[in-house]
Amino acid sequence: MTLETRTLSQPLEFRAGDTGKKLAGTAIVYNRETIIGDYFRERIMPGAFAKSLTGDVRALYNHDSAAILGRTAAKTLRLRDDANALSFELDLPDTQVGRDLAVSVERGDVAGSSFGFRVTKQEWDETGNLPLRSVLEAELYEISPCGDPAYADTSLALRSLEEARREKIEHPAHKRIAERRARTEQVARGIR
Repeated sequence: MTLETRTLSQPLEFRAGDTGKKLAGTAIVYNRETIIGDYFRERIMPGAFAKSLTGDVRALYNHDSAAILGRTAAKTLRLRDDANALSFELDLPDTQVGRDLAVSVERGDVAGSSFGFRVTKQEWDETGNLPLRSVLEAELYEISPCGDPAYADTSLALRSLEEARREKIEHPAHKRIAERRARTEQVARGIR
């Protein structure tokens, strides 16, 4: 299975706390449909990440594993999961990356969040113009404040789309769409 990333354009909130600067935001909004490229629609269902939230989830800046901001195992990243969304609060480190991120959030240059995950259980609905993938269970690996949220709701991060294009990985949705087009063409030509 491929690690996927999605970007959410929800405002980040900067806070000055007793122990330093904190960043809060929404990493995932549940039950919202979004279009993934021209391939399929997707929605992440409430509770999809419930099993993986007990593991060590990291906070990275722009999905860069060299720019680690915190992690749940160290209690510098706290996640709150409810029926509507997965929210987070992050104690920013007193590092160059942490200080730069704080300045960028205060200025409004970094205003969104993203997340990296691997789907373990999904359902597909083939009705409509594009198939709908409902993510029922997934492993959450990281959340990432990011400077380029491309969509108003959860969606494919540009970086992941570019990687897929470079590697020419065939997404399972490509096969479904091709099969659907072939069936439609057969019906239109009277072929059974």
